[in-house]
Amino acid sequence: MRLLTRRNILVGGGALAAATAAGAALAQRPQAFGAVTPINVAARPISRLSNTDPDRTRFGSLFFRSGLSLTSDVSAFGGFSGLWRSPKGEEIVALADNAQILKARIETSDGRLSGLSRAAMAPLLLSDGRAARRTRYYDTESLAIVGNVAFVGAERNHAVLRFQRNRDGALVQGAPIPAPQGLKDLPSNGGLEALAVAPQRSNLAGALVGIAEGGRGFILTGARPGAFTVLLRDGYDVTDLAFLDSGEALILERRFSLFGGFSCRLRRIASHAVKPGASLDGEVIYQSEASHQIDNMEGLAVHREGGDTVVSLISDNNFNANLQRTLLLEFSLAE
Repeated sequence: MRLLTRRNILVGGGALAAATAAGAALAQRPQAFGAVTPINVAARPISRLSNTDPDRTRFGSLFFRSGLSLTSDVSAFGGFSGLWRSPKGEEIVALADNAQILKARIETSDGRLSGLSRAAMAPLLLSDGRAARRTRYYDTESLAIVGNVAFVGAERNHAVLRFQRNRDGALVQGAPIPAPQGLKDLPSNGGLEALAVAPQRSNLAGALVGIAEGGRGFILTGARPGAFTVLLRDGYDVTDLAFLDSGEALILERRFSLFGGFSCRLRRIASHAVKPGASLDGEVIYQSEASHQIDNMEGLAVHREGGDTVVSLISDNNFNANLQRTLLLEFSLAE
């Protein structure tokens, strides 16, 4: 579903071919690894976000820091739609659509991303020992991690599963948590694209929050469970969610068109706004342009580094490295 060239503009039949290829990739996702498996990941540094204005570093409320274009020789690499970085940013976990994760350490050089080390793929394992890929929870779209607990949103057979992170960093002992009927009734291919745990400074302190395609939101745990709505505009839809330490939320949105290709943007939501019955809107703090080096950006993570709030994005290449890229982009948020 991306471009056939390395530009961010799709044209005519090329766009249709790309969209068709993405659909084929969805139907033929590679099998997840059966156990934690080390892999080689090659990384090409991205030093500029804009191809036409290479000296520009500020984009809305974001300052571009650096990025990586990631490739691997294993077919099961890619399809990343959820992202987590450790509190200081040294570790990364990316959730793939085929019920497995990529875990690795972030390498830097002169303060810029330079590569991944100790990379491994690991299947999601349920409490009975079965791989989630072989159950009704095979289509995994959203991820939130707090300490040694991880939550994963499964689409089509809509559910949220709670996992433990074991000593190897794999997600094991998965079991579904109670879910509201509204989540269970979502369209088959319209499930939870975003999951995040509210910080202690939020009015939802510690609650698990999810947002589905179409902007339907759910406060799934905590003292104030309920549903809310994200107001969608301009053809964008929600792909991920992350909370800032202040309790404010960032929502990642994506848009695709045959002639415009992929676009993405970030909106900032006030700390008190997420509550049952709310209709959420927020300031657009970044919106991509045709010259920007983006792809199908689906995963969002936030961590603190020194005095900076660091915003990371990862793209879903639909397991088709010939048409799309796996990009990891890193920004600082202007406070």
